[in-house]
Amino acid sequence: MSDAIASRSLYWLRDNCPCAECRDPRNGQKLFQITDLPAELGISAEIEQDGRREVLWSDGHRSRYPLDWFAAPDRITPEQPATGDRRSEAGKRLWRAADFAAGIPEARWSDYLADPAERAAVLRAVQRLGFAVLREVPTVERQVLEVAASFGYVRQTNYGEIFDVRVEPDPNNLAFTSVAISPHTDNPYRDPVPTLQLLHCLENAAAGGDSGLVDGFQAAALLRAEAPADFEVLTRTLVPFVFRDRDTELRADRPLIGTDPLGRIREVRFNNRSIGRLQLPDAELDAFYTAYRKFAAITLRPELQLDFRLDPGDCLIFDNVRLLHARTAFEQDGRRHLQGCYADLDGLASTLAVLDRRAAALDRIQELFEGAGAAEYLGEAVTQAEHMLQAAALAQREGAPDHLVAAALLHDVGHFFDKDSQGVMTGRQLMEGQDNRHSHTGADWLAQWFAPGVTEPVRLHVSAKRYLCAVEPAYRAGLSAASEYTLQVQGGPMTPEQAAAFAELPGAAEAVAVRRWDDAAKVADADTPGFEHFRPLLARLLD
Repeated sequence: MSDAIASRSLYWLRDNCPCAECRDPRNGQKLFQITDLPAELGISAEIEQDGRREVLWSDGHRSRYPLDWFAAPDRITPEQPATGDRRSEAGKRLWRAADFAAGIPEARWSDYLADPAERAAVLRAVQRLGFAVLREVPTVERQVLEVAASFGYVRQTNYGEIFDVRVEPDPNNLAFTSVAISPHTDNPYRDPVPTLQLLHCLENAAAGGDSGLVDGFQAAALLRAEAPADFEVLTRTLVPFVFRDRDTELRADRPLIGTDPLGRIREVRFNNRSIGRLQLPDAELDAFYTAYRKFAAITLRPELQLDFRLDPGDCLIFDNVRLLHARTAFEQDGRRHLQGCYADLDGLASTLAVLDRRAAALDRIQELFEGAGAAEYLGEAVTQAEHMLQAAALAQREGAPDHLVAAALLHDVGHFFDKDSQGVMTGRQLMEGQDNRHSHTGADWLAQWFAPGVTEPVRLHVSAKRYLCAVEPAYRAGLSAASEYTLQVQGGPMTPEQAAAFAELPGAAEAVAVRRWDDAAKVADADTPGFEHFRPLLARLLD
């Protein structure tokens, strides 16, 4: 048995078998229960080949694992945090106010919407730092819901889908007055608590009313370092958080500082306005209030308080189970109106993960253009990358829709792979008289990210050349010497019957359009945009 296998739990290894018998190939979900595995599980044989490790189990099942799959960490420890759980302090960057001397994380709303990389940067700031501000968000009612919908789902509460932070004549919460509000988290009396809050400034012409944030994880970490016994008290004492009005009765009993099973800070609930009456022995009450006061004092340290002013069009997004937010008092009759809503971190994390996955796909494609793409293109006067970039530029210049520009850009990626998409090549097989079926290889590879509108013109672009040679004699006369040679390798002009059948295929006309751009994209030293120019277009098309 190899060291890679011997160091692993056999049940863990079998439970994670990636084959289609064990997992639905459409969604990756398991098709068996852990109790379906035999009581005495063993390995009959194992072999390494084609970049995979194949395991034959004692019950006859066969599993195939990618070699890099075994590089995962053996176990999770405080020093080796779980890569999937970014909710604890291990997945955060704790901060003090001075860390933002050069500016807070922010982006313009229009850039955030248009550029997936900008959106990912904003969401990553919320995930890692706990907050970000979007600027120039339209100052219209309910626009905050559009912001929330850009990364997740609105959490409706007793305050409604949205809430208005302004002076109310009969407030059921001090937030709806003009008084100063000390650093706190919202809704600690809920189970589960909303993990994100959004505040969109519609108007702020009042004197006062400035906003503030405190990193509650940093404050808790300081308490742990300075008074570990008090930290322990606040992690184990259940605090009754309560909210009541004429229509609502909410209560959640939770510690001020929540930790995960490894003892890492994962949640802060801190709201003096909502703490109910603790029912504990006197000694425990004294210990709690000593720790509570110490923690509260830390949250008020000036070096932890990041102060700023929200102007009309600013929308603050922040982690409501980490950051404490505050505001200064403002004039009772001053015009200050924020609209807010709640959302959740899991929706934001999901959107960010998808954006990162798509960015990784684009990075992989870009690496091909900048790496293997620098090789010669089948004897033409341009490299493979220059050829594909020229084709996309021609398509864009002619006003082609995005999916066809993408198809023109990516039509020859199959030259970079062998028939089963393993191992980089440069198209030499084709020039040596062997059809590498790069159109199909490329289309199949691209199908993991792109819809048929992109992949099928790629799949058909070689057939489109054979078709055009059959129906347009002048077309064949214009082929380059290299293209004429590859035509013969790829089967030559279609017969009349084949041409008629091709013309009936869905997407045939689009494949012909890609083919014409393909043929024209062989001009040496042409002024052509680079891959970065097309990256946002590809990002919009990714599945």
